[in-house]
Amino acid sequence: MLIGALLVLTWLVLLLRYPVKALPVSLAALLGLAVLASWVIWQEQREEHRLARLELRLHYDPRRCPGDRPLSVELKNGSDAALSELRWRVAAYAPGDSVNLAENLYDSPRYRGPGELLPNDAWQDCLPLPPLRPGYRASTLEFRAERLQGRFTD
Repeated sequence: MLIGALLVLTWLVLLLRYPVKALPVSLAALLGLAVLASWVIWQEQREEHRLARLELRLHYDPRRCPGDRPLSVELKNGSDAALSELRWRVAAYAPGDSVNLAENLYDSPRYRGPGELLPNDAWQDCLPLPPLRPGYRASTLEFRAERLQGRFTD
C-alpha cells in the first residue's frame, strides 16, 4: 500500500514538474489501463451470461437417490461453451417464503458440478442435503442453487 502511494505521488510530481514529457507517457498508460479494464469487464459479462444459460434444478427425491444423498440434481448446459467447473450453494425455502432454511456452516457439504460438460449436454446426480434449521423436513421444502460460480472453456 505504501509503495503504491509513493508511486502515485512520484507520478504526480513528475507530471507537474515535467508535463511535456510525462503527459504522453501518462496518457499511454491510462489508455492501456482502460483497455485492460474493458477486457476484464467484457470477460465477466460473458461468464455471467453463460452462467445464466445453465439450467440447474434441485429437488428432494428419496425414491431415486440413496438415503445419504437424497437431493436430486439435474444440470443442462445451454451455453455455447463447455463448462469446466461449477460450484454453488444450496438454499432451502418453505413454499411461498423467502427465508433460507439451510444452514451454511463451515462443515456443510460443498457442491460441485460434473467437471467437463459440453454445450447442450445434461448431467444428473444425487447429492447430500445441506444442514437444515431444526423443525423443518426436507420433503416440505423447495431447494435452489445460489451463488453459482463457474468457469467455461472456449
